[in-house]
Amino acid sequence: MAKKITITLGLLVLLAVGWVIYLYWMAGQFKTIEPHYAGKCKAVGGVVGPEDITIHPRTGIAYVSGCDRRAVQEGRPGRGAIYAYDLNAVTAEPVNLTPDADPDFRPHGIGLYVGRTGEEVLFVINHKGGEHSVEVFDLKEGALVYKETLTSPMLVSPNDIVPVGFNSFYVTNDHRYPSGWKRMMEDYLRLRRSNVLFYDGSGFVEAASGIGYANGINVSPDGRLLYVCSITGGSLHIFARDPATGGIEFREEVDLGTGVDNIEVDSEGGLWIGAHPQLLTTAKHSKDPLTVSPSQVIHLTPQKGGGYDVEEVYLDKGEELSASTVAAVRGNRLLIGAIFDSKFLDCRR
Repeated sequence: MAKKITITLGLLVLLAVGWVIYLYWMAGQFKTIEPHYAGKCKAVGGVVGPEDITIHPRTGIAYVSGCDRRAVQEGRPGRGAIYAYDLNAVTAEPVNLTPDADPDFRPHGIGLYVGRTGEEVLFVINHKGGEHSVEVFDLKEGALVYKETLTSPMLVSPNDIVPVGFNSFYVTNDHRYPSGWKRMMEDYLRLRRSNVLFYDGSGFVEAASGIGYANGINVSPDGRLLYVCSITGGSLHIFARDPATGGIEFREEVDLGTGVDNIEVDSEGGLWIGAHPQLLTTAKHSKDPLTVSPSQVIHLTPQKGGGYDVEEVYLDKGEELSASTVAAVRGNRLLIGAIFDSKFLDCRR
């Protein structure tokens, strides 16, 4: 009996060790980080936690979502804001567009809708007080004018948002469970429990499910493809989209082998993704500000015959910027945001 118990315990230990090695491998902890970028970057201060950035395609104004997430973790107000950063200015500085917002305004993912007939609307994920909502602002003469707040029990853990009309959008829930051990199991077991919601102007419906930590979301320039990043899956989910109804149908999953975060789409349909090449280091960075986390930007170029050409444009150990989340492009400018840093990068290619 003692021998059987010993053998059983030995097998359990081997399984545990094997699982840990597998977890480290899938999280990218064995990757060699060799920093590179074919250009120059400068740090732009004045924004704490610039997690999401999107650029107005006509004006060249970048909108930056910032929130002090370490303060939130400590039980203090997030003091978040939406900033404007003018890429046309010789010496650009972030300008707070929401100075009168609630002290606990916690903006997360943002999406800008620019209509053909002049509508300009900014949609913002807000986690104020631990509650979840979508704040809607009209963009008028460079200012944000509050329009409405949208809430729903279906907004369990909203992360990113992409508008497809002046009153319609898709939003990702990055987890099925809002907190606790079930949420933790989703991450460490890489369970596919998160989903995508569609808001059609009157209510929310589930548009897609079965995604591992659904994060960044965006649409192709013609509106016929929907892109969703799976951060724990290290992949990009691509859906065919019906612009008339908003309905989507799964098309393919592209393995990218890294912790993909937010997606921006350039004027030619290329995808720019901020990513975390070592996810466990990113998790440690979230708890310890002295631990730096690698930053990565990848660029996907659609090919005529199908598929994507994938290029790693930027890689850093976390010393220039820690835990990159987004890469927004206009011309030769590349803006890179992060989860916690009190800066973002303005790079020229």
